[in-house]
Amino acid sequence: MTRRNKLEILGCILNICKTDGSSKTKIVYQVNLNFKNAGLYLEWLTSHGYLVKEERLYKTTSSGHELLQDLNYINSTINEKLNSL
Repeated sequence: MTRRNKLEILGCILNICKTDGSSKTKIVYQVNLNFKNAGLYLEWLTSHGYLVKEERLYKTTSSGHELLQDLNYINSTINEKLNSL
């Protein structure tokens, strides 16, 4: 199993929170993080305006959706280049 980089983890979190939002517990289990690391990622995403916390749910903002699209584009471009080697 390969290690994920921080951008992949950020993309996973944004993706989980993009529709109806997600609780920290759901994020921890779906992204396979511990609560401490998940808290650090959630704090960073929230402080930069990519997520908003409404009651107990984290929801992806419009700028978070844009970041997610950019991350998906970058990952797909890199994967295409790696697969062509």
